[in-house]
Amino acid sequence: MNKTKISVSWSGGKDSAFALWKLLDKGQFDVAALHTTFGEQTRRVGMHGVHEDLIEAQVASIGIPLHKIYYPASGDNAAYEKKMGEYLLQLEREGIRHIGFGDILLEDLKKYREERLAEKNFSAVFPLWSRDTKILSRDFIQSGFKTKICAADADKICMHWVGRDYDIAFLNQLPADVDPCGENGEFHSFCYDGPIFSAPLTISTREVVRQSYDIVLENGEKSKKHYWFADLVQVGS
Repeated sequence: MNKTKISVSWSGGKDSAFALWKLLDKGQFDVAALHTTFGEQTRRVGMHGVHEDLIEAQVASIGIPLHKIYYPASGDNAAYEKKMGEYLLQLEREGIRHIGFGDILLEDLKKYREERLAEKNFSAVFPLWSRDTKILSRDFIQSGFKTKICAADADKICMHWVGRDYDIAFLNQLPADVDPCGENGEFHSFCYDGPIFSAPLTISTREVVRQSYDIVLENGEKSKKHYWFADLVQVGS
């Protein structure tokens, strides 16, 4: 059977890792590449705050080629879409017209991805879509994946948990209004071991820092949003 070539959107976190595993397990897809977007200046992954060298270490253990996409510091969405459009042209030349994502519940984001890809005659694939996140979170852990909390909403998650493992103890202490998969942006993660890895990464937390961002509320008023970021490093690198 001819498998469908696909590139998987790779943040380095638990959802992209679990989605990749599901795609590999299906036997329907040939995962030809993983692709990650980094800030041009920071060389870090968006709100995950994970440095490029850690993503490179992950992918080296997974054994799938990594394509890097750098977006400008301005955060302008048009500039981001331009970079993604250039990447899709590259994939088209390689005979790839499917993109995999680890999204679970956010309808608006799913629709946005599907519409933007359809404009270029690409298809989106969502292996985890509409799964119960309470069940999915425990399935992820029980499948042997190991992950650290690399960033979190400071209004939702205690600093104590940032840089520590995403495990049953973490899930048990989450407030009722926090999704167990962090699907609403409550927290982000970095996967360092699991069934897709040839060898685990040894990761430590150098420090945890707090950063603030200006946001615009639905009523048009401006506010501050605060996040914790774990400065994760690979031991021995």
